[in-house]
Parts: sequence; C-alpha cells; structure tokens
Amino acid sequence: MEGPGVGDSQDDWQAARLLPTVGLRNEQEKEQRATSSLLAVMFAVPEFTYGLTSELGAPKGQISTFIEIQLRDRENKRCIPDGAIIIKRGSRQWRCLVEVKTGQASLKADQVSRYLDWARDNDFDAVLTISNEITAKATDSPVSVDGRKLKKVSLFHFSWWRILTEAIVQHRHRGVNDPDQAWILGELIAYLDHDKSGASGFQGMGDQWVGVRTATANGTLRKGDPGIQDVAERWSQFIDYMAMGLGQELGRDVTPVRPRKLAAEVRLEQSVKQLVEDGVLNAALKVPDAVGSLHVDADLRTKKVTTSVDVEAPREGRPKTRINWLLRQLKHVEMELRVDVRFANTRETASTMLAEAIEYPELLLSQTDPKRDPRTFKIALTRKMGSKRGKEEGSFARETRQQAIDFYRDVVQDLRDWQAPAPKLPTPIEDVQQSQVETTAPPLA
Repeated sequence: MEGPGVGDSQDDWQAARLLPTVGLRNEQEKEQRATSSLLAVMFAVPEFTYGLTSELGAPKGQISTFIEIQLRDRENKRCIPDGAIIIKRGSRQWRCLVEVKTGQASLKADQVSRYLDWARDNDFDAVLTISNEITAKATDSPVSVDGRKLKKVSLFHFSWWRILTEAIVQHRHRGVNDPDQAWILGELIAYLDHDKSGASGFQGMGDQWVGVRTATANGTLRKGDPGIQDVAERWSQFIDYMAMGLGQELGRDVTPVRPRKLAAEVRLEQSVKQLVEDGVLNAALKVPDAVGSLHVDADLRTKKVTTSVDVEAPREGRPKTRINWLLRQLKHVEMELRVDVRFANTRETASTMLAEAIEYPELLLSQTDPKRDPRTFKIALTRKMGSKRGKEEGSFARETRQQAIDFYRDVVQDLRDWQAPAPKLPTPIEDVQQSQVETTAPPLA
C-alpha cells in the first residue's frame, strides 16, 4: 500500500479512534453508542468507575457492565433497561440499572418511575439516570417521583458533563496506573467531548433565552412571563457546568456556593425575583485554597458579565501601605480590571481602574478620611455578554465560561491572603550594650 507522497504532512492525518463518532445518524444511535461506550470503559478502567460510583454507595470490587439486559416485572412482562452495573466485593453485591438520554432529550418522570419499579422487582439497589441535564449532586434528580418508590431503591443522576469531568480528572490529575487503561479512558474523553456524540455537556441557555434577555433589557420582564423559569433553571445548570469545567482544568473539586438549607425550588424563585427586579443573574464558585470565591454576575440590562473576587485587606500598616500590598500582586495583570475598596465603619467606597491605581494608589484611599483603614478589596473584570443562546463561539455560555477561566488564571490563582508577621523576641540587653560599646569605642591606633 502506497504511503503519503513526499511533502505530505502527518499533521493533517486523522487519528484512528477506538470510539469513533462517524456514522452517527440519529439520536437513537447516539444514545446506544454513548451507553455502550461508557459502560465498556467502566468495565475496563476500575479506577474511573470507583471515582464515579463512590458517591452512589457502591463498593470497590469486581465490576461487570451490561447493555439492554432483559428483565421481568412483577406481572411477568419483559422489560429492557438501557444498561446495568454490578459490583461484587466478597459476599456483597451492588446492582444498579442505568437509564440514558443524549442530546436534547430529557428524562421523563414516568419512565424513571418504571425503572424504579423494575429495580425493586428484580432486587436492584439503585437506578442511575444519565442525560445532559446538570444537577449539583448525584442525589438530585431532574425529575420528581413518588417518594414511596425510593424506600427500597435509591435514585441517582449524572449529567454527561459530570461523567466527562470525572474522566478528565482521573486521566489528567489522579492518573491511571495501567497505560492501556489510561489510553482507553482517553478515548472515552475524546468521544464524549465531541459534539456529535450527543453527550458533550451543557446545551446552552435554551430557546427562551433571547426573549427573556430582550424583555429584561427593555424593562418589560414580569414574574409570570413564559420562559423566565426555564432561564432560571438553565442558569443553575450553567453554574454547575462552569464549576465542573474549572474542576477539569484544576483537578480539584470546584463547587457552587449555595445555602445548604435552601431547597432548589426556593433558589429558583430567588433567581426569578432578582432577574425581574434587578435584571441580574449571579452566582459564586468556591475553589479549594483560593483567596476567595469566584463571583459571576450577568447583567441582562447592560448586556455585560462581571467576574470578581473579594480579598480581605491587611490588618496592619497605614492605609496606603495596605493598598500597595494588593497592587503589588496585580502588577503583572494586563486585563482591564476594576478595584473597589470598602472601608471600616462607613458605607463609603473607593473605585478606580487597576492601571490608574498602580500609578496613583492614593485614588483608592477614603476621600473623606485618607487615614481610614481599608477592610475589603474587590477585583473585577467586566466584558460584553455573548449574544447567542447555544454554546458555540459568541454564545453567552461559551464567552462567560471563558471569562471565568481567564479571570481565575490571570488574577485569582496568584493572589495570596495577608498574613501577619511572626512576633519577634526582644533583643537581649547584653547584645544591645555590646553594640553600643563597639559603636562608641575609639579607633585603634
């Protein structure tokens, strides 16, 4: 067989893939291939499987995975779930049915309910649903089911983005001991990350996004308007999407900052209320060991997105010294950042752009009392909002996510908390006296 001609470049060749996306013609094929690919790799790469199933209560043991298994319900009717995972350790056996959706397909409550019935009738411990619907935790389901069905069977949910995140973190950061298994996991990552797979994560802000954004900018948005609930729900999913995406890059568990005791329904109501009253969607991401949470504020009225971080000011030194402590950490940053300062015992604030502050630090002092101590610094980056509703270039989802990553990389990750200097022991009296003698002694002849 003739090879490439002289001058042909291997850079243009297409690599052979274990899990190709070519030939995927419809959603049914995407769903079947995604299901089979995932379950096959879970069987082949135990480290990846343990990372996924640890929060589902599964043991570490011998893994078996199956697709389209045939079961019987209590009325002896045949049923065919999408897949199953069985993990054995000693005498213990954990059995889980798997229901899968890809692309824009969403889970249906009645179908999930049937899976719970099938699991109960066949002594399975759990049902795992997988779709592009993103939730904060594996125990949060996109659908509501009768609570009585959960007495004997647990219900869990993974988004495809959550699965991709786990695969990337295991592959890039935690590592896979066996090189062949590492290659197989890399092939799953390549497959899921491809748009044609139907399993590439967050699908964008939805059909209602443009209408809600326009109504907000015009000041005509009302609480009962169609689409506002959908936008609030997608915003919540988008924040989880961004958190996991940043976690992919860092290899750490990045989480949205949310009140623990506040139900998801209440949080959605608050988002709707804030969107109607202020035209703003906001959230915060907690990155382990970072100087502060990464805040994201999307202002639909001005069509701008602001990412920011709050930094506690030093508790010692003159006001200008405390300000210079911060500015020294930001001198390398080329972004057009804004620096806000909050002061002790007053509502007064100071604000200026970073470039001006570096040249004239006194602009960040209190204008009414330059001796007033700064308490908190806010560093912010504001950019024009992406206008498209999907997640392609120029979309709100892609541009906002990229802004958050840029801001974290260029600003947040290099910031350090102020630390008080260690207390110093007093200089011994005899050393002081000796020093005085040596200073005052006449020179030798």
